[in-house]
Amino acid sequence: MTVGALILAAGEGRRFGGTKQLAELDGRPLLEHALAAVSSISPRVVVLGHAADEILAGVDLQGAEPVICADWADGQSASLRCGLAALDGADAVLVVLGDQPGITPAAIDAVAAADGDDDAVRATYDGVPSHPVLLRASLLARAGELRGDSGFRDLLAGARVGEVEVGHLADARDVDTREELARR
Repeated sequence: MTVGALILAAGEGRRFGGTKQLAELDGRPLLEHALAAVSSISPRVVVLGHAADEILAGVDLQGAEPVICADWADGQSASLRCGLAALDGADAVLVVLGDQPGITPAAIDAVAAADGDDDAVRATYDGVPSHPVLLRASLLARAGELRGDSGFRDLLAGARVGEVEVGHLADARDVDTREELARR
């Protein structure tokens, strides 16, 4: 079974007040933390949109294929559709947020290796669902239904979703503001 990784990093960082993918955390751009966590998954793509040229120039993609989403401003669903099209042929896709620097290879591997016949598998942190999310074929086939900024949330609502507890392996917090980055 082929599992691909899809890193979402197309947004403009409105609440952050700038291109947060390039904001420095522990000596490297924020986006590089998520990219490092998925380095064992192949194939892998990173979806860019806002400031794509700057991000391409300033971030080590660590072997991930960059995919530019022209419709990134339409919301997360446009980025998902774009990235999933680039991973066409994968049996399942692991969706990772580019602004979740506390994600680890161990958490990625735990979710990617989840067994069962669920439509999706979500990482949970002390019982609270978050990312990464593993999407299997039944949901991938419905990607064209995605609209707006809710990502797969609406499709997951009616799906069989398994859970893998990874709170002991990673930090679920994403970075939406400069204050959140400063607290990391």
